[in-house]
Amino acid sequence: MKATVMAISDLGQTAAHDIAKELRRLLADTFALYMKTKNFHWHMMGRQFRDYHLLLDEHADQLFAITDEIAERARKLGAGTLRSIGDIGRHQRLRDNDQEGVAPVDMLLELLTDNQQFTQFLRIAHELCDRYRDVATASLIENWIDEAERRCWFLAEIVAGGA
Repeated sequence: MKATVMAISDLGQTAAHDIAKELRRLLADTFALYMKTKNFHWHMMGRQFRDYHLLLDEHADQLFAITDEIAERARKLGAGTLRSIGDIGRHQRLRDNDQEGVAPVDMLLELLTDNQQFTQFLRIAHELCDRYRDVATASLIENWIDEAERRCWFLAEIVAGGA
């Protein structure tokens, strides 16, 4: 069943449909990254437990906060958004990690890689918004890119220091 886009915005139906489709993928990736970050937050161990535990909680809170912004932007364009865990799984590009006993450095390195990939997805979405002259979505994405780059910076510094 194809999602219908009701013309709410002056961007036009094609633009709204294409941007909403990309937002749906971003939302799925945001939930996947949020869940992985919480997973690693809950299962962190070792000498730096407290520091990493708190850092990952901060990162997860930041990710969760943008989920509503992404979904509501799609709705403002007149489109639907994700409806279930299964829907997330069908649209996410980031891979889950269900392994037990992941070493702290491996957790942080995986989150770094995922946040870098997520940043690339955000840039792709931004390019799409630029093509359709959707400055409202593009400006939101610019903030999300800045937040993702900050997460990458923190994780990279920790990993470079040997976790």
